[in-house]
Amino acid sequence: MRKFIVVLILFLGIAFVILSFGELKIIIKTLQKANLWFLLLAFLLQLSWFVINGLAYNSIYHLLKLKESIQKLTLLAAASNFVNVIAPSAGMGGVVVFIDDANRRGYSTSKVTVANALYLLFDYVAFLGILALGLIVLVRRNDLGPSETIASIVMLAIAIGLAFFLYLGARSADQLGRALAWTARLINRIVHPFIHREYLEEARAYTFAHEVAESLSNLPTKWQTLIYPLLWFIATKVLMMAILIASFLSFDVPFSAGTIIGGFSIGYLFLVVSPTPSGIGVVEGIMALALNSLKVEWSQAVVIILVYRAITFWVPLGIGALAFRSLHINVEE
Repeated sequence: MRKFIVVLILFLGIAFVILSFGELKIIIKTLQKANLWFLLLAFLLQLSWFVINGLAYNSIYHLLKLKESIQKLTLLAAASNFVNVIAPSAGMGGVVVFIDDANRRGYSTSKVTVANALYLLFDYVAFLGILALGLIVLVRRNDLGPSETIASIVMLAIAIGLAFFLYLGARSADQLGRALAWTARLINRIVHPFIHREYLEEARAYTFAHEVAESLSNLPTKWQTLIYPLLWFIATKVLMMAILIASFLSFDVPFSAGTIIGGFSIGYLFLVVSPTPSGIGVVEGIMALALNSLKVEWSQAVVIILVYRAITFWVPLGIGALAFRSLHINVEE
């Protein structure tokens, strides 16, 4: 069964690339016109992002008293990102990679699930700080539109909802169980007309809630201990903005700090709230429009975003596929 799932996921990845072949051709042509040295710099920054991402996971594992090497966590995070793209599920699809690894190593799957939920929460909190700066830039330049406002509210609601569920788990397993059971009932009502059966078991929600509550009890009580993990997540966002800067430099396009913060904030915002996998087809257009509104010429904005997305989306997708395959090759061996 495990081999079938591996083959299915890799097949979905290949299908995703084939369906996106038209966009890939445009990106390759754009890359051929860019400055090679700044492209190399952007690529190295993206590789650094993988390492920092592994350190971010390591800091969360440390909070939950889980032990795993940074190298392994970096590999798991890359594979998880790949699964999230080809099987999007609000950032939680990739948790199956961590759960599979936890099962093999005899770790608590509830702890690993909590670790991934905390990862998302820290990631959202770190980005919301940068988004606030980006919105200030847009307001000062009279460029804040209703779409950005609505998307920001949705993003904030997602973060608050995730934080609320974690807070319930830390406070009371029974309250979390009732909240998860209610969520399960809602999802079952939505999908029942299509699959004609219960998709989620309500009884399992209560069991899972007690497992989550037990895992959350291992968290340190002092809020100061959360600053260290948060810094790693801020660092991942800074690296992505540095890649955007390298994309500007690759075409010798002038920019300001406000242009970088504003453009990145809007691009990452729609990456999170977009209904398409990792915002493909949406982020490119929205981000180009955002840069154009920040006084970057339209033609320049388009090529810059194509380079930026090539480095921050397609490179991680390819490396993630290799990481996913590598993890399961190790299992089979």
